[in-house]
Amino acid sequence: MRPRLAVLALGALLALGTTVPPAAAAPADTAAVTAAQAEVDRVAALVAAAEEELARSTVLAEAAADADRVAQEQLAAARQAQATTAATLAQAQAATEVAEDDVATLGREAFMGQQTFGTAEVLLDAESPEDVLQRAATMEQLGLDRAGRLEAVEAQRDREQAADTAAQQAVGQLDAAARAAEEADAAAQAQVATAQQSFDAVSAQKADLDAQLLAAQTALLEAQGVEDAAAAAAAAAEESVAAASVSSTGDGSLVAGRVTSCYGSRWGTTHYGIDVAAPIGTPIHAPEGGVVLDAGPASGFGQAVYLQHPDGVVTLYGHVDTFTVRPGQVVSAGQQIATVGNRGQSTGPHVHVETHYGGLYADRRNPVPWLTSHGISVGSCG
Repeated sequence: MRPRLAVLALGALLALGTTVPPAAAAPADTAAVTAAQAEVDRVAALVAAAEEELARSTVLAEAAADADRVAQEQLAAARQAQATTAATLAQAQAATEVAEDDVATLGREAFMGQQTFGTAEVLLDAESPEDVLQRAATMEQLGLDRAGRLEAVEAQRDREQAADTAAQQAVGQLDAAARAAEEADAAAQAQVATAQQSFDAVSAQKADLDAQLLAAQTALLEAQGVEDAAAAAAAAAEESVAAASVSSTGDGSLVAGRVTSCYGSRWGTTHYGIDVAAPIGTPIHAPEGGVVLDAGPASGFGQAVYLQHPDGVVTLYGHVDTFTVRPGQVVSAGQQIATVGNRGQSTGPHVHVETHYGGLYADRRNPVPWLTSHGISVGSCG
C-alpha cells in the first residue's frame, strides 16, 4: 500500500473544489481555508503512515513465509537425497555380500582339493607335451580368474565404503536441513504474530483516521465555499479508492479489490508480487486462459492456485479461501478460479499475485507489465 492514496484523495477534492461555479459558492474564509488545509494535510500524513505500516506488516509476513517455503523445499530435497543414498548403500552392501560369498566358495573348493592349480601332479598326469601346455594354460587362466574375482571383491568393498560415506553425509545434510526448516518455520510464525499485532492495531487506528480525514476534507470544502461539501468529499474519496483499485479492459479480469502493496524491494526484503485487498469470499478470476498447474495447500500461502498461460508464464494466487479449479484443468480468461481469503501466513484478507517466467518460483518478475499487457490495470502499482 502506498501513501499516494491519501494524496490522490486530496487531489481529487481540490479538483472538485476548484470546478464549482463561482455563483454557486459562498465567499471563502481565507483563514478558515488555511486552517482546514493544514488539518487535511496533518490527517492525510497520518493515514499515509498507517497505510505504509499495514503494507509493511503484510510484506514482512509474506517474506517470512517465502523463506519458510524455501527451507521446506530444501528439507524435501534432503530427504530425497538421503533416501537415494540409503538405497545405493543397500545395493552396494548386497553386491559385496555376493562377491564375498563367491570368493569364499572359491577358497573352499581349492582347500578341499577339487582344484589343484599349479601343482606338479597336474602336469605329471599329462599324456603328452601338448597336454602339458594345455593344462598349464588352463591353470594360468584359472589363476587369473581367481585373482580377478578377488580384485572384484576389493573394488566392490571400495564402492560400498563410498556409498556408506555418501549415506552418512546425506544424513548429516538431512539433519541440518531439518533444523533449518524448523528454525525458518518458527521465525515465520513469530514474524507473522508480530505483524498481525501491528496490522490489527493500525487497522483499527486507520478506520478512525479515515473518518477524521473525510471530516477534515469536508471542512476544507466548506471553507472554500463548496455547496454540499459532504457529498463532494464522499465522491472524491470514492474516486481515490477507484484509482487504487484493480480494473479490466479486456476479456479477463482479476479481482474487485484495492491494491495495497506493489512488487519491489522494501523493508530489507523483496516483495515478489502485488497484494489486492478485498473481503473474504470475493471472486478471483483468471486474467488469461491457461492450464491449472496446481490448486490446493501451499507452504506460506495456506492455499494457492497456479496457472500456466500460453506464453509460458505461470501466475500464482496466494492466501485464497477456496478454489474452484483442479490441477490439469483448462480455464478461460475471466473464469473464476478462487476466492479471496486470509489463509497461511497472512495478516488480512487479500490475494497475493505473482508471475514466474522460468517455471514455479523461478525468475519471478514484477506482475504489473504482464497484467497490463492483458488488459488488467493495477491501480497505484501501474
